[in-house]
Amino acid sequence: MKYIDEFRDGALARHIAQRIAAEVQPGRHYRFMEFCGGHTHAISRYGVLELLPPQVRMIHGPGCPVCVLPIGRVDMAIALALEHDVVLCTYGDTLRVPASQGLSLTKAKARGADIRVVYSAADALQLAREQAHRQVVFFAIGFETTTPPSALVIRAAAAEGIENFSVMCSHVLTPPAIRAILAGSASGAAATAPIDGFVGPAHVSVVIGSEPYARFAQDHAKPVVIAGFEPLDVLQAILMLIRQVNQGRAEVENEFIRAVTPAGNRHAQQLMDEVFELRETFEWRGLGSMAHSALRIRERYRPYDAEHRFGLAYRSVPDNKACECGAILRGVKEPRDCKIFGTVCTPENPVGSCMVSSEGACAAHYTYGRFRDIPVVAAPATPQTAA
Repeated sequence: MKYIDEFRDGALARHIAQRIAAEVQPGRHYRFMEFCGGHTHAISRYGVLELLPPQVRMIHGPGCPVCVLPIGRVDMAIALALEHDVVLCTYGDTLRVPASQGLSLTKAKARGADIRVVYSAADALQLAREQAHRQVVFFAIGFETTTPPSALVIRAAAAEGIENFSVMCSHVLTPPAIRAILAGSASGAAATAPIDGFVGPAHVSVVIGSEPYARFAQDHAKPVVIAGFEPLDVLQAILMLIRQVNQGRAEVENEFIRAVTPAGNRHAQQLMDEVFELRETFEWRGLGSMAHSALRIRERYRPYDAEHRFGLAYRSVPDNKACECGAILRGVKEPRDCKIFGTVCTPENPVGSCMVSSEGACAAHYTYGRFRDIPVVAAPATPQTAA
């Protein structure tokens, strides 16, 4: 399949890996953060780490939409579903994010809440059209990738005069998260991991383009290489980052030229700007409250804002003390550093959000790399095996 098979070619992967090994400078260590959870998944799934020399370390970033969703936002959605008799629609992974008091949207559904999985924002709007006697709320999450579809359904609902539809907006933005990672790294604080460069997100960059990353590269002297999600994309991006570091450059380069342009999708950007505006502050799991890091619905479309319509108020809730998801999202720790990883916390019974989504670092590590971290102990010989 074009753009798939040729980007999974094993011989080419080994060739790029040889170039990486040849260009790594002796005595130098390289620390690169793959911001996007999709890259974390690809790195684990395709065994990219096994092709890298030990001097190259990949650090997980906070670019997993479900992972950065704080408990307080999930609590709001649960309260909305249980107390206001609405039909709550959202994406599948969101249902399993642990919330307060041992609840999740899945458990709220078991208690009688009308919660439904949809594959798109348009599905939620169509449900509102079909069930005009019920209030339908779309719990919208995600980065810039999923924001334009949310804007589109809000604008469509307003144009059609649909009064039983609203959106609980939890859309977050990529640049502020990168800024927070870089600021924490530059300050020397323990808040974030020190890094030498970024593997920039793919789908987000299709929307916002490559231009927004230029300031990070300039202000913090950290190279950014935007990459696709296939294994050869990631390997090539790592090679490009190594070359920049070796040459003392800090530029934005675009490996994913088949989909990403400098300006991005202007139509999608205009649509988002029409419907949404910046929130003063928004809490992220792992990164805390950050100014102008998320979106809310503009006054013009306020009737379609579920928080406004139902009088919802946000309350910050601390994470489970045993869970290291926040530190993992900042790149400070890895999944194996968490004491409950793979034992108490599994994809079937997630304690933290990093184990929920397939893009989460813990879920990817559990699925594709968990047993690499468990030392192999030889079984004692028995008379039968000794013979």
